[in-house]
Amino acid sequence: MRVGLVSDTHGLADPRLPEVLGGCALILHAGDVVGEAVLDALRAIAPVTAVRGNCDEGTSLGRLATSAVIPLGPLTALVLHDLGPRDRPLSAARALLHRVRPQIVVHGHSHRPGGAVVDGTLFVNPGSAGPRRFSLPRAAAILELRGRRVRVEWIPLPGNPSPVPQALEVRL
Repeated sequence: MRVGLVSDTHGLADPRLPEVLGGCALILHAGDVVGEAVLDALRAIAPVTAVRGNCDEGTSLGRLATSAVIPLGPLTALVLHDLGPRDRPLSAARALLHRVRPQIVVHGHSHRPGGAVVDGTLFVNPGSAGPRRFSLPRAAAILELRGRRVRVEWIPLPGNPSPVPQALEVRL
């Protein structure tokens, strides 16, 4: 299964996303969508599950849930916006992690693409697919699942001032 990961679009439906996310069975958006047009553009590629980010508050996107639990074959993914540090999640995120016990956590907020396995859970931040911010790279990610084997690849988007992380492959 191929799953597209995006976050922090901040109203920008990057024209490269259809190419990057083409062939995905599902797209997970980890918040700060900031525009219905972004969701419409992503839905033209594949079904979308999006969560609310702090910048979605007070808009029509305030209707989005703050988290989503997504079954991905034998694995479960938790999608939320602001995790905090992976090794010391914010208290609300920590409670959610304890309750759901996902194998994969997709999060955003920091605009920093990356991933790591902490205590047997894969944490993935696809980075920001929105407007460039400071010297942070613009990126999206692809999550490929084959049973319990997971591969994450970060794809740079135009306007990158710095490189994106290398691919990460794990068995969960």
